[in-house]
Amino acid sequence: MGSQEVSNVDWQGKHVTVAGLGVSGIPAARALHERGALVTVVNDGDDERSRAQAAELEALGITVRLGDGDTLPESTELVVTAPGWKPGKPLFQAAAEADVPVWGDVELAWRLRGPDAAPWLAVTGTNGKTTTVRMLASILEAAGLRTAAVGNIGVSLLDAVLGDETYDVLAVELSSYQLHWAPSLRAHSGAVLNLAPDHLDWHGSMAGYAADKGRIYEGNTVACVYNAQDPATEDLVREADVEEGCRAIGFTLGAPGPSQLGVVDGILVDRAFVADRQKQAQELAEVGDVNPPAPHNIANALAAAALARAFGVEPAAVRDGLRAFRPDAHRIEHVADVDGVTYIDDSKATNTHAAEASLAAYEPIVWIAGGLAKGATFDELVTGAAKRLRGVVLMGADRALISEALARHAPEVPVVDLDRTDTGAMSEAVREAARLARPGDTVLLAPACASMDMFVNYNKRGEAFADAVRGLAGESA
Repeated sequence: MGSQEVSNVDWQGKHVTVAGLGVSGIPAARALHERGALVTVVNDGDDERSRAQAAELEALGITVRLGDGDTLPESTELVVTAPGWKPGKPLFQAAAEADVPVWGDVELAWRLRGPDAAPWLAVTGTNGKTTTVRMLASILEAAGLRTAAVGNIGVSLLDAVLGDETYDVLAVELSSYQLHWAPSLRAHSGAVLNLAPDHLDWHGSMAGYAADKGRIYEGNTVACVYNAQDPATEDLVREADVEEGCRAIGFTLGAPGPSQLGVVDGILVDRAFVADRQKQAQELAEVGDVNPPAPHNIANALAAAALARAFGVEPAAVRDGLRAFRPDAHRIEHVADVDGVTYIDDSKATNTHAAEASLAAYEPIVWIAGGLAKGATFDELVTGAAKRLRGVVLMGADRALISEALARHAPEVPVVDLDRTDTGAMSEAVREAARLARPGDTVLLAPACASMDMFVNYNKRGEAFADAVRGLAGESA
């Protein structure tokens, strides 16, 4: 169903159930209510925050049911869900039995776009999504295009699509959850950066997770961008149903082949969007233009460049956009150098794949790790990093899993096991890491685990690390 056709849907009197309050549910409820739909919001929680949000919506005439997110309201004709709600919830089973469609907020935004709406350049992957989308937006801005980084990045797609601002193109971050609930999404071009086991409890299997990631390629019109060093992403391109003429474009940290972007002698080069792909290569930027120039971040830059080039952006704008880009906090962020030791905050490395990329960027390393494992195993991660490790400091609920992997695969590496979860734990972790480190080493917070056992989120974990490092620096001054 095309965007023009859907935009003309008469929402007046349509019974829509919105599943979940929050950053996606509230804008969805408002947008549908404004179009005349009869909206009921259902929410699992019934806490103080939920009651305050409910009161605001009820003042508009929207019905809200707190404490019961499982029951499908009578007369429901459509369910619009927050992306994190698992497909196996009773609400969705009831919807399936009643033949009621389920959309996510991304699907709703796609269907509510106007006929002249900006095309989407879409990015997904296990790791690197936010950085790549923000790099892409920076490149598009350098090209003089009106754009915004939206989606899973924090700016609601509904707000972007329905707001007063007009755009030439949108840089869109999409999670596997969002893609699962977005069956009719058709991006101009899409990229899957990498695939590694994550959120398997939600998707049910690695195959289910990969299939949802692969939805980003469905109906692409110009380019399906994949990671040439991650064959699973290329497999998803092969399986996708795309528009006639859409091309598979690879990116690699090595020298690129035809229809690829890659790196040659410290230069990011394009052999995809040039007149003669067999013989020509277009210089785009230097490795030094990427901040920071860690290998996985260079891969992010190549993916962003590929999407921008697919949209017709000139090479100079790729260079200028990458130079202007500044990474978000807690993503391989340099905190300080203390007594010849570099301290790096990569608290955003909440799974083993992200931690692997972070560990590959430095050596020798004193590694601070641990937290909630989310079902992950650590043998492969430890095996790959063992030779780089000067020492390890472990903290958090599932630190024993990492400790056991270290004992199996890196028994010679000294390990400090912190059996505490109070607010001073991170400060002790940093002190222990400093004790193990020598001048020239890097102390790296790359937990390979989620943070919620000890911290509100990975941001707070990273802030605790940075505070502890600054305290250390003050003592040594």
